[in-house]
Amino acid sequence: MRYWLETLGCPKNQVDSEKLVGTLEADGYGAASAPGEADLVVVNTCAFIEAARRESIDTVLALADARRPGAKLVVTGCMAERYGDELAAALPEVDRVAGFGAALAPPEAAVSVTLGVKPALGGPAASVPVPAFDLLNLPRPASSAPWAYVKVAEGCDRKCGFCAIPSFRGAQRSRLPEAIFAEVESLAVPEVVLVAQDLASYGRDLGAKQIEALVAGVAQRAARTRLLYLYPSDLTDGLIDVMGATDCHYFDLSLQHVSRPHLRRMRRWGSGERFLDRIADIRARYPDAAFRSSFIVGYPGETEEDHDLLLAFLEEARLDWAGFFSYSAEDGTYAAGLDGAVAPALMQERLAECSEIQDRLTAAARSALVGTTTRVLVDSPGVARSHREAPEIDGIINVPLSLPVGSFVDVEIVAADGPDLDAVPAGSGAEVTAAALTRAG
Repeated sequence: MRYWLETLGCPKNQVDSEKLVGTLEADGYGAASAPGEADLVVVNTCAFIEAARRESIDTVLALADARRPGAKLVVTGCMAERYGDELAAALPEVDRVAGFGAALAPPEAAVSVTLGVKPALGGPAASVPVPAFDLLNLPRPASSAPWAYVKVAEGCDRKCGFCAIPSFRGAQRSRLPEAIFAEVESLAVPEVVLVAQDLASYGRDLGAKQIEALVAGVAQRAARTRLLYLYPSDLTDGLIDVMGATDCHYFDLSLQHVSRPHLRRMRRWGSGERFLDRIADIRARYPDAAFRSSFIVGYPGETEEDHDLLLAFLEEARLDWAGFFSYSAEDGTYAAGLDGAVAPALMQERLAECSEIQDRLTAAARSALVGTTTRVLVDSPGVARSHREAPEIDGIINVPLSLPVGSFVDVEIVAADGPDLDAVPAGSGAEVTAAALTRAG
């Protein structure tokens, strides 16, 4: 039996998919080389904003057309969690809509518990109650890259005005440190990227925040430890020190906006002044620090003054990377009932202004690295990353094809092209640049 798994959305969804792959393979499935060759097609969906939901639906419909006769199509992930029966009714092409954690089948088949499909594909799963499917602590296959995401918690306790995640992912549920360390050791990759909906709050539901001890423990087991999605109020001096000790000075701060009154409407903490002070403090400690953030444009009540504050912040903060998203009204959220809607055309105009500024700042920051030396991890032939680039999110560093995948190498940056850089091994001399950087294909 063969499976095809399509993953949409954030790195946390990718971890979920890897756990599903481990479960499917344990039940005797092998990976198909194309959707049309699979007996079981699974779509792990995203439901964060309207655009993500549209992409999920389009993907499901495309795979429904591409599957071979008799193949089963299962939709799981955030859309399945959030919409359940409504989604199943809207998509008659789908054989099963199965949210994670649902008690869908007898315990003799792990796949049945997850997806409601027996390994023999012999029809609907029996309705025998079983314990909730603990996706967090399932084993996963070996990483195909020299890095891996590791999810340390599920759910979120915050009540941000725009976010529906707590309504379908539930309250925060942290994994035990021992389980996380065991997973890191089993992956045995040079770089571990820790992810969660609210990473810096890790352990709070276990009695006390334990993020500093967790990061220190992972850093003992991996050469590079990276953190994604840090709520700014929880970026303490202690956590900054622990992150600094890992030598991966990459700070992914979930800011969302900078106008203090607007952040209050968002049910968020902070202000542009506080954020700038924190960024300056980190740069003073670690001059090579890289910063990423994300911002929502057009949240209800956003004024021209609010927007101007955001533009001014971007100019002053000089973030290395930033993502901008137009506000999407989500059923059941606090913001869905607010007045002061921003017109879509104005929202797009503001989005373009933010992106234009950030693209210029990112390009300038990358160009400033030309002539410097940095240590990179070679992800694949000819492609590497330093501490400044998170995998699959930021730019890359083009390196000679001869550098071994999975190795750390000191390189000299010799050229910049927007978000991407070119580099050669330190000390090799610029005269080898053209030959060394010949791209595959």
